[in-house]
Amino acid sequence: MENFPYPLPMLLDGGAATNLVGVGMPRGACMAQWAADHPDALRRVQTQFLEAGSTALLAPTFGANRAYLAEFGLSDQVEPLNCQLAAMTRQNAQGRLVGALVGPSWMFVPPHGQADFDDVYALYREQVRALEKAEVDFIVMASLSCLSDMRAAVLAARTSDVPIFVTMTVDETGRTVTGAQLLPALLTLQAMGADAVGLQFSCSPDKMAPLLDEVWPHTAVPLIARPGNTDMPPEKWAAAMRRLMDAGASIVGGCLATSPAHIAALHDAMAGFSPRELPEEPDCDAATIESEAFFLSGDLTYSHPLRCTAQLPDQLIALDDEYASVTLVEIHDLEDADILAEAGHLTRQPIAVHADQLPILDAALRYYQGRLLIDTNCELDRDVLLPLANKYGAILY
Repeated sequence: MENFPYPLPMLLDGGAATNLVGVGMPRGACMAQWAADHPDALRRVQTQFLEAGSTALLAPTFGANRAYLAEFGLSDQVEPLNCQLAAMTRQNAQGRLVGALVGPSWMFVPPHGQADFDDVYALYREQVRALEKAEVDFIVMASLSCLSDMRAAVLAARTSDVPIFVTMTVDETGRTVTGAQLLPALLTLQAMGADAVGLQFSCSPDKMAPLLDEVWPHTAVPLIARPGNTDMPPEKWAAAMRRLMDAGASIVGGCLATSPAHIAALHDAMAGFSPRELPEEPDCDAATIESEAFFLSGDLTYSHPLRCTAQLPDQLIALDDEYASVTLVEIHDLEDADILAEAGHLTRQPIAVHADQLPILDAALRYYQGRLLIDTNCELDRDVLLPLANKYGAILY
């Protein structure tokens, strides 16, 4: 993991909200504002995690975005609160690393909702700018539940030099509320430049381990595991966490209801642990949608070109061409890009896009919630296509 900026394994802290409630924060309060107004309480909680062995603290900025703060009449406090909480955490960290939490937007783009992807991006970008100004060491995009959130968060963070970690929250079937799964998310996000990817919050450590085992052969970045304690005593929770580390997790910590005692037990369980070496040649050659990865092998054959019309959804479902391994979709204008974005989740095989204009291709890659191939047999030169492919994690073919 020679390209990762910090020593591994990394032991993060535990659940901010539940531990702040334990020192007086009312349930339902705005955590960011309450923590900023109660520095002694925040210092007490964070000091306990340092004493437990955490090598990095996370500023309690999980809900410090404009949309959530607006519910408390604090929409104009994004930068002040993020900067203040990061500075307070830095002061409490005693020289250890300081990260910051960024929570989900809860804005769903089609087909799961009617939000605009650019609005989701703007929400993340505003908070990232504040945290960049606050000079945090890394940002954890935490407990995200849809690939559009994850992609918007990475795109927002990649405009800065701050390392970006992304965690998703899944149920015991391994899916988020929109059907997203870890494998396609990992393949998409690491191709876009995420520095670490993993799981957080909702399922127990025991349920997380098989999910990490599944993605390990395709992993090119460190894996994160931050489950809640699910009513497990510290020693039992720590033993389950050690199994997660054996499965590949090298950035670990706790989420909901994990106490300093849980982190202390995990610290002891990590004694003598060396992170598992990433695969030398991970199998990352795959296109994705939110719920599935389509691995590429051998020579690829494009289908006949599909146009972005009202029939595209039915065509993607029905396409069964034994001679084609990739569905080729032509993108001629911005409306076409929107149609593909809404229908793309229906595909049963990898999708390649053909566009002859740079802004149109950019839109197609931006709004499609997954990983596309780019048809290089177009009027755009390869040196123009390559930066777009790098930005969006796309595959040139």
